[in-house]
Amino acid sequence: MESRTARLTILIDPDKKKLFEEICGAKDLTPSQVVRQLIRQYIVDNAGGRALPEWLTSNVVRPD
Repeated sequence: MESRTARLTILIDPDKKKLFEEICGAKDLTPSQVVRQLIRQYIVDNAGGRALPEWLTSNVVRPD
């Protein structure tokens, strides 16, 4: 399990940010939860031959 956190700062259009936050809220998720899930999915989809830890790959949809 991940034990430390690091900050990631992104710039996004204010209108997209507002819509993103509204959609996240409607699904009872925080924007940070959604971004973390997107990052995990991206890593799994693009890891190539890299060995990934189990804690990273559990709850992630693997591509066919």
